[in-house]
Amino acid sequence: GIIGGLVGWVNQSDLKEQWNWFMTMRPYMLANVRPYVLTTEAERALKPLARFRECAKDCPEMIVIPAGEFTMGSPTTEQGRYSNEGPQHKVTFAKPFAVSKYVVTFAEWDACVAVGGCPQASDNDMGRDTKPVIEITWDDAQQYVAWLSNMTGRPYRLLAEAEWEYSARAGTTTAYFWGAEIGKGNAYCNGCGGDRDNQETSPIGSFKPNAFGLYDMAGNVWEWVEDCYHDNYDGAPIDGSAWTAGNCPSHIVRGGSWDDSPQSIRSANRRKNSTVNRGNDLGFRVGRTLVTP
Repeated sequence: GIIGGLVGWVNQSDLKEQWNWFMTMRPYMLANVRPYVLTTEAERALKPLARFRECAKDCPEMIVIPAGEFTMGSPTTEQGRYSNEGPQHKVTFAKPFAVSKYVVTFAEWDACVAVGGCPQASDNDMGRDTKPVIEITWDDAQQYVAWLSNMTGRPYRLLAEAEWEYSARAGTTTAYFWGAEIGKGNAYCNGCGGDRDNQETSPIGSFKPNAFGLYDMAGNVWEWVEDCYHDNYDGAPIDGSAWTAGNCPSHIVRGGSWDDSPQSIRSANRRKNSTVNRGNDLGFRVGRTLVTP
C-alpha cells in the first residue's frame, strides 16, 4: 500500500492529465472538432484562397495560400530598411499551404484554456474575445498549435518565416502590401493615422485584408514564426521551409504592432525576440500543412 501510494504520488501529474483527457478534452474534441475536420478528399479538392475551419467555433479560420515564388527581403533602396532584411533571394513554394485568416484571438486561446490545453493569458485590460491574444511566449504558441493538431488530427504549426512574408506580401513587392507609403487607415500602429494609434490592440479584421484575404499582416500585434534568428539571409532555405539551425534562444517575430512605428510594419521587417519573452504587443498566427493531389 505504501509503495502504491508513493507510485501514485510520483505519477500524479500524469494521472491528472489522463483524467483531464478522458473527462474534459476528449469529449470536447469529439463534439466540437472532429466532426468538422476536412476529409482527405475534401482537402485535396481545395482551391487557392479557399477557406475552411475545422471546428464548430473558436478555432482559426484558414485560407489556402497558392504555390509560387517570391523575392524575400527588402531592396537596399527601401526607406527604413534594416541590414537583417537581406540579401534578397528567391524562395519557391512547390505546394500550397494554409494560413489563418486572422491572428489567434482570445476567444480561440481561451477555448484551449477551458479544456486544460493552454495556460492562462493576460489581456492587460485591452479586452478579450475578438482581440488578439497577447502576452504569449514562443513556447506558449507551440503549445497551442500542438493542442490544435491533437484535437484535429491535422498538422497545424507556426509559419516558417518565408511562408509568413510570402503570405504578407500576397504578390506585392512594395514596402507595405498596399503600396510604398504608409498612407492613412491601412493598419494599426504608432503613426498609422488612426484615431486610436498607440493605445491598445484593435479587434481582428479592423482594416482591409491583403490580396490573399489575410488580415492584420501589418501592425496590431507581432507574430511569432518557427525560425531561429539569423542576422541576415546568407544560407537561408530557398524552398520555404523554416530555418531552425542557429541562435535558438531567440526566434523571429514579424508584422510589427500597435505601438511600433510605420517602419516596423513593413512586409520585410523582422525582429529578434527571446523565446521566453511576453508582451502586450506579442501574439501569433497559425499555419497548416495540406495534403495535395
